[in-house]
Amino acid sequence: MLNNNRKKKNNQFTILSNNSTDGHGGFGVGTITLNNVSPVIVDPVEEEAFVDMGALHARSAVEKRIRFRPDRSVAPNGKLYWLVWVTIDHKKEGPYYAGVTACEMIIDRETRYGYKNLADHVNKMDKSMKKQIIVEHMDTTSKKILAQFLKNHDADMWNRSASQLKEDLLSN
Repeated sequence: MLNNNRKKKNNQFTILSNNSTDGHGGFGVGTITLNNVSPVIVDPVEEEAFVDMGALHARSAVEKRIRFRPDRSVAPNGKLYWLVWVTIDHKKEGPYYAGVTACEMIIDRETRYGYKNLADHVNKMDKSMKKQIIVEHMDTTSKKILAQFLKNHDADMWNRSASQLKEDLLSN
């Protein structure tokens, strides 16, 4: 029999704001901080890019009310979006875009079904956090939109970023 006076233990994923590896040895040691990771949604049809923090938990504005499947055939008339994980790091000169990785999503609003490979999204977030740049599979329009967004967000960060990022986003 369940005692109604007892509070249910609730272990939810928490984004930590302090260093969890500071030596205390308690709960949270070894967890990953997502403080420097931002999800950017690129919409090549509307030619826009925007930060949507809801994407950290698969609840971005474009993902809401959509049932995702790992099969592209569920959204044959779907609209392409790119979820781009952008990791910011610091060097002597200042902050820069250290890791940038892109994941594909296809969403059909009419049927409310969409395609995305969740494992790919998780792995690309991890690779972004490890300062990798993986954008070569994006279409040219989306790359240009993302490059313009990153430049407009902070031109100094763009200038301090690796030449690979600029080459990969600005090449056809």
